[in-house]
Amino acid sequence: MKHGGGNKNLTHEEEFILLGLVTAPLSQMVLFVMFSAIYALTITGNLTIIAIIKQEFQLHKPMYFFLANLSFLEIFYTSTIIPNCLMNLLRESKSISFVGCFTQMFFFVGLGGSECALLTVMAYDRYIAICQPLLYSTRMTPSLCVQLLCLSWVCGFLNSLVHTVYTAMLPFCKDHLIRHFFCDIPPLLKLSCRDTYSNELVATFVGGSVVITGFMLTLLSYINILRAVLRIPGEKGRQKAFSTCGSHLIVVTIFFGTIIVTYMLPGSTSYEQKKVLSVMYGVMTPLINPVIYSFRNTDFQKAINKRISQRRLR
Repeated sequence: MKHGGGNKNLTHEEEFILLGLVTAPLSQMVLFVMFSAIYALTITGNLTIIAIIKQEFQLHKPMYFFLANLSFLEIFYTSTIIPNCLMNLLRESKSISFVGCFTQMFFFVGLGGSECALLTVMAYDRYIAICQPLLYSTRMTPSLCVQLLCLSWVCGFLNSLVHTVYTAMLPFCKDHLIRHFFCDIPPLLKLSCRDTYSNELVATFVGGSVVITGFMLTLLSYINILRAVLRIPGEKGRQKAFSTCGSHLIVVTIFFGTIIVTYMLPGSTSYEQKKVLSVMYGVMTPLINPVIYSFRNTDFQKAINKRISQRRLR
């Protein structure tokens, strides 16, 4: 470490220390087993979704195209933090290099922003399908779907690039202990000896342009969907529409809600509360997406049952 003016400056060749979620050895082992199981189920569930959508012709629709890409995104999103977290739970040294830390942050924030945008696109897809069904095939063309998907990734990673570069430029002359289990914007800002008010403004306005805009557009889509569903004659038709969109709304509420509290309201929660929230949007959401988004879907259930029947006949 370099010394200057009584403070310790962290250079790009130095390391941060991730303090993690718990410190007691028994608690670390329990958390290791739990996170390992969650990670395995997350990867298996999302890979299953991708495989079934790819193999089943009747699922080759815009809704499932976006769902397969959401599952693909979720695999990488959770993989940016859980494997490193599992290693830290087993080893005594919990260090991470400067470059490694900001690489992790770049991909985690980028994939998270891309997911915000993609969930918004999926809400728009449901809006067109339910509110303007006669125009659905002409509106949601394959080329538009690809363009919307690319736009989601571009928005997420441009947002992340701004945060990552701006945060990496800070002088880290306090202790290099990150009070978190992965490298994220709020705990890193706490380590700087410089005033981080401008960084917090960037997190609020630049990040907010992705998160808040996505949330408001999603909310607007569902308000229109709700109004259209209430006009559907027959209880069965309403139940099907509510079932399809209800699952999406659960995911959106959990994901957007926890992110808004963590990043848009930085002073509203303590360190421990932020850790719990980050577990929700970084660990649990990628697990529950395939459960409440796909396996409750009628068409998807039929595709799974078809695959199971084919295997039994072999």
